[in-house]
Amino acid sequence: MAPLLLQMSPIGLVIALILIMRRPPVQAALAGVALVFVLWVSGAAGPLSVAITTAIFQDTAILLLSTACVIVPGLAFVIFVERGGAPQAIGDWVKELGWTPPAQVLFIVLGLAPLLESMTGFGVSLIATVPLLMGLFTRQSGMKIALAGMVIMPWGTLGLATVIGALLADLPPETLGSHSALISAPVFLCLAAIALWQAGVRTVAPWLGLMMVTALFVAVLYGVNRWIGPEVSGVLAGLAVAGVGLGISFFQRKKRVRWPSAAWPYLALLGVIVASRGLFVLTGWDALWIVKGEHVSWKPLASPGLALLIVTLLMSIKDGAATGFPWRPLFNRARFPVSTIFLFLLLSQVMVNAGFLLEAQHTLQSLSGVSLAPTIAVLAGIAGYVTGSNVGGNTLVMPSIAALATGHGPWLAAMVNSAAGHGALGSLSILSLITGLAGANRQEEHTLIRFAFGLVCLNIAIVAAAGVVLLYFL
Repeated sequence: MAPLLLQMSPIGLVIALILIMRRPPVQAALAGVALVFVLWVSGAAGPLSVAITTAIFQDTAILLLSTACVIVPGLAFVIFVERGGAPQAIGDWVKELGWTPPAQVLFIVLGLAPLLESMTGFGVSLIATVPLLMGLFTRQSGMKIALAGMVIMPWGTLGLATVIGALLADLPPETLGSHSALISAPVFLCLAAIALWQAGVRTVAPWLGLMMVTALFVAVLYGVNRWIGPEVSGVLAGLAVAGVGLGISFFQRKKRVRWPSAAWPYLALLGVIVASRGLFVLTGWDALWIVKGEHVSWKPLASPGLALLIVTLLMSIKDGAATGFPWRPLFNRARFPVSTIFLFLLLSQVMVNAGFLLEAQHTLQSLSGVSLAPTIAVLAGIAGYVTGSNVGGNTLVMPSIAALATGHGPWLAAMVNSAAGHGALGSLSILSLITGLAGANRQEEHTLIRFAFGLVCLNIAIVAAAGVVLLYFL
């Protein structure tokens, strides 16, 4: 037990600094990296060698590039759509649909919010949903419904965390994404049900509609993940729900509500994503350039950052003459997320390549499915929550799962991906964005923090239960 505690102490230090000392994730990650190198030099893991050191920095650099090439253009996209007032325009557009409160909740929570969040990540969907929901319901209900809708979607930033998790788990992204969709299916249903309850819905009919809409959402999410890839799965799942909702609205009202012109970048991004994925499927063009490390590889041409970059350049050309490209705001927004993810990636690669995870892997290997699934769900959920990032959660936990000698590897990796994703989206960074948008007072903030932590614990329990059932029957 002592060697296990010593080798896992860098992760324990990170969690303690964030949860107990309330230090920023970037400081906690830096302390974890410093400790892991001290322990390595002291002989707590495998021996030092040039080959291992080279592999660590090579794989870290490739993983960082694959992440930064999505985050940086994604943040630039966010800055431009904020400048153009797109989120506010989308909020006004939803109000024009004239739906009943249950229909509005389902459309936003399982349609609009996942659609917007999957395109960009970074909580951008909240810019549209928080003011909209607070206008439709009470302040407290609006913030809680927005949070529930946010926690639903761990496929943000065009499936970035799933792609990185697949690299770390040595799985095809399609496999990890489709397995994660099934693991997360009961989470989608429960969180949407909580959103309906917060909206004051008590009649039977909306709950039947909830089950039908959730089934559509999960079916599209699973199918797109399996046959196309995680990059567009959340986008198309949200779009499917939104499309059905708009179709029903048109049938009932005999009137079409036009998409706001200010929100054209979202449509452009969707078009570029679908077109590029179709091109890759038909031609295999994305395989022309592959960057390989010691244990990971990356296809730059398949990166969803390429679609974000193209649309961002279009917005820059259209609007940049008057305001200029936002280099400084982009640098200010990107430096902390990129730095934090770099440190977490470096920490995970040192622990993987230097042998820090051997004792943890042996311990997990000794657990049965009944105890293994909850253990993994708790570890991944906490990792996602404390790092505030599903990428960060995956980098901390996924390497331990990848080395397990078990036939349930894809399911275990999916549990990590789902638990880390749902945990991250209830983190303090997301809460700070919601409270900032809502202008919440201290009492409202404390209430929302307790509500969010309850959602994270519920999600961990649901993922653990789903994992136990799947491991028992498969």
